[in-house]
Parts: sequence; structure tokens; C-alpha cells
Amino acid sequence: MPTRTLLVVDDQPGIVAIARDYLVQGGFRVLTAGNGADALRLARAELPALIVLDLMLPEIDGLDVLRSLRSSPATHAIPVILLTARVEEADRVSGLELGADDYMTKPFSPRELVARVRAVLRRSEGEREPTAIMQIGELTIDMQRRSVRRAGLLIDLTATEFELLAILAREPGRPFTRTQLIEQAYDVSYAGFDRTVDAHIKNLRRKIEPDPREPRYVLTLYGVGYKFADET
Repeated sequence: MPTRTLLVVDDQPGIVAIARDYLVQGGFRVLTAGNGADALRLARAELPALIVLDLMLPEIDGLDVLRSLRSSPATHAIPVILLTARVEEADRVSGLELGADDYMTKPFSPRELVARVRAVLRRSEGEREPTAIMQIGELTIDMQRRSVRRAGLLIDLTATEFELLAILAREPGRPFTRTQLIEQAYDVSYAGFDRTVDAHIKNLRRKIEPDPREPRYVLTLYGVGYKFADET
């Protein structure tokens, strides 16, 4: 496999240097940017395999960078891991609802960052997926191509959204707790918070459900978590 290019965006040179060094040791080519404008320019020119993005950036903050990435056909599918020193849950949820695949809070372990990057890339590149096409109601889930269609129309999902859908759809009717879902999706030890899953499920429903307010496919089990409908 050719060396994959990553983009690390942070306005603190020390953090950039540490992240770059560990990721290079992990076998990646690493580009860096110190502000939002440069991040968008490099993302559009280089189309990296993944972006590590700080939320608090000069000129254009991280949420606006993420919003711009997700609104552009050229960059909308690039996986994004957020770095944040913000402790407010609302900031993290905002990033997830805009389509971030993962987040890490500062200070972070550089080794854990490398593990998270590899886990997100596995999801986005489908290294573990079998060759299979699932037809569930109007949904067609292609595990090999990691694509989803509803009534024949292609739906754009992030890597995490697809992984959560695939986990649920493989076992219709099985209840999954939020912890089970996030740990299976991320494939690394995860110390997150419940609204991480809720934010991804909200985005997933908005994209795949005919009426997200009355979900047909991904159902909530109050006090437990989620399940995929037994019958659709």
C-alpha cells in the first residue's frame, strides 16, 4: 500500500511537531498547517487520507473548517479527527454533528493518536470488510465499496456513520449499548461520552431515514441504546 498522506492542523508548533513525529514513525506522510485558511488550501490541493484538526484556530476556526470540508464534493469524504482543549460537551457534539469521525482532548497521548488514525482509516478504507451486499427495505449496503443507497440514490456517509450502520444492520433486532457501538466502530479502547454515539446516529438517521423523526431503520431502545429494525 502506498504511503498515505495526513494533514495535521494546529496553531501550537509543539503539538504539531509531536503529532507529526509520531505519525511519521507510524509510516505516514504528514503535511501541517497552523491556521484554518492554510488547512483548507492544503486539503483541497492534496486531498489527504485523513485530517487531524484543532478546533481553536486563528482566522477560520476548526468548526468552520470542518463545515467547509463537508460541504465540498472534493473533500466531503475525508475523515477528520478533532483535537480540542475545550471541555464543554457542546463543542464536541457540534463537531460530531458536522461530520467529524472522532475527537481527542488535549493533552493527548501521541501513541493513542496514531492508534485512532489507523482505526479511522480502517473504517474509511474498508480493510476489514467482507464482500457482501445487504438489501434491507429500500436500503442497499455494499460492504466492499462501503456505499449506501436508498431507493437507488447514493447517500454520502462518513466512515463512522457507515461503520455504525454496518454494525447494526448485520444483526437486526440485536440491542447495542452506546459503549458497545462506539468501541466496535472505533476498534480502540474508548473513553468517550454517550452523546458521541447519539450525534453520529442523529446524522445517520438524517441521511438514511425517510422521516428521521419517525425512524424506520435505526431504532432507539430507551435506557439501553440502539438496534436495527427486525422488519422494514
